[in-house]
Amino acid sequence: MIQIKNINLTLLILCIFSATNAQQIDTIKTKKLFKKAILPVSLISVGVLINKSTFEKTFQTNIRNKVGNTYDNKIDDFILFAPIVEMYAADLIGVKSKNHWFNQSKYLFISNVISSTLTSQLKVITKKTRPNGDERSFPSGHTTIAFTNAAVLHQEFKESSPILAYSGYAFATATAGFRVVNNKHWVSDVLVGAGIGILVTELVYHFEPLKNFNPFKKNKNISLLPQFSGDSYAVYFSYNF
Repeated sequence: MIQIKNINLTLLILCIFSATNAQQIDTIKTKKLFKKAILPVSLISVGVLINKSTFEKTFQTNIRNKVGNTYDNKIDDFILFAPIVEMYAADLIGVKSKNHWFNQSKYLFISNVISSTLTSQLKVITKKTRPNGDERSFPSGHTTIAFTNAAVLHQEFKESSPILAYSGYAFATATAGFRVVNNKHWVSDVLVGAGIGILVTELVYHFEPLKNFNPFKKNKNISLLPQFSGDSYAVYFSYNF
């Protein structure tokens, strides 16, 4: 009887320890998420504060006066996808990443769908006019996609290759800058777009939706890559015989 009681007591202690340990881990993960959310939330907050303000109108006028009112560089239509190219190129040459290529593609796709949907809905709701007179300015869709892609690259390689991980943000920042310089967006548009892209990706990597879904993990002959073009999404599939 004494032995049975001791076993039960030991099991109870182990259960309490496991539950406490799990709770502590969840608390730590939650705190880390809040810390990671500081930057994107700050970007969104500043963007909302200066939205339609005299400051951003004056800033836009000064920028256009410096580059010329006819300036229009199409590079921002392409460099927003640079982080994706970097990620898969790194996979091909064997740079160690956080996840298998399928999980990378999965989280990249989910992050882009969520962030782009949020941005599109906000465009419809706010009905803000672009600097060049077009509609649906707030937030910037190009900037949202660029920072979503950059954030995914950062998540995958921040431990193994910090320079590669952060390089995506250089392309994303350049995308945001050219959207303003090209007179397609106001400063507040790109700030909020950047914040949405980073925040959504942080949440996706925190909760890891469909974490265990990876039918190709043990099959190296199969490639499945997402493709993005403007507001459309597609999937490229290949099988090596």
